[in-house]
Amino acid sequence: MTLDRAQAEHFPSLAQLRPPRLVTTVAWLILLGVLLVLAILFVPWQQTAQGGGQVTTLSAQDRARDVSSLVSGRVAEFYVRDGDHVRAGDPIVRVVDVDPDFLARLAGEKAQVEAQIAAVQQARATAMIDVNRTSQLYAEGLAARRDYEQTQIKVADVDAKLAEARAKLKQIEIKLAQSSAQIVSAPREGRVQDLNAAAGGALISSGTVLATIAPENITRAVELYVDGRDVPLVEPGRSVRLEFEGFPAFQFSGWPAFAVGIYDGQVRSVDPTPRTDGLFRILVEQAPGKTAWPERRFVRQGSKVLGWVQGDTVPVWYELWRQLNDFPLNFGQDQVAGKGEAKAPKDDKSSIEKKK
Repeated sequence: MTLDRAQAEHFPSLAQLRPPRLVTTVAWLILLGVLLVLAILFVPWQQTAQGGGQVTTLSAQDRARDVSSLVSGRVAEFYVRDGDHVRAGDPIVRVVDVDPDFLARLAGEKAQVEAQIAAVQQARATAMIDVNRTSQLYAEGLAARRDYEQTQIKVADVDAKLAEARAKLKQIEIKLAQSSAQIVSAPREGRVQDLNAAAGGALISSGTVLATIAPENITRAVELYVDGRDVPLVEPGRSVRLEFEGFPAFQFSGWPAFAVGIYDGQVRSVDPTPRTDGLFRILVEQAPGKTAWPERRFVRQGSKVLGWVQGDTVPVWYELWRQLNDFPLNFGQDQVAGKGEAKAPKDDKSSIEKKK
């Protein structure tokens, strides 16, 4: 407060008082801080939907695949070790039947059934000769109708035995084919991991997982899990900022221009239904024309990823208000757009009436 000359003459002590420099400095700093906060509230802010996830692949053939036993038996030998590189068709493990003479007995049964089929076929040929001869005699009136029918019944009985023998032979061949597949091979090229060492020497059943093959040369993608509040506005083509595990990065979600060590992607698809925890999965692919993602040896399938799906640009005060009220992205803007769309039919109707 400043005093005029008359007041200064009447209050000389008050005129000599001066506020401390510290108080003045603090007052100016508070004023500047308030002005700065008010200015920041109107700075543009880019909305983002944050979610965590991992590196995956779009093709099911490029994901880790289990190698299972096709038959029941006992693991006799592993041909690979953890970490070995294998090609498609390379042997992984050999499974033997509990009965060592099982294959020999199946081969004997097959030979016996084949001999039975040959005998039945010979008997059928003889029965057909009887049918033809009896048919000729019956046509000439030299044989009774009953004799002719008996020969036909005999052929039918032989056909039934032949069909039964062939079905039995088919079952034996299936067993032989299954038993011959006792060497389990790699379904595709990749790296061996998670060998089931507990299965070595133990009895296993058909379908027991013996190893896992993880492909290495894959086309990578990222799966992120986003809260259901924001997922309605996450659509294919949206830009995504990605932070890969193990890479130093600094991300300012509202101002992506200040980000360091962040990689670009774009939304490929959004799952129509959520998981049990209410989060929706979105698939992200590498953005064309942007910085390539780290090499596969640094970012492998299954590596953790943190992502920000970019939305529209709004003022900072609007974003703070939205966050405090737990509203979704672009809250209220869709309603305004809906009102504008609702007015369109009315305008069209009035224009049609004018034309009439």
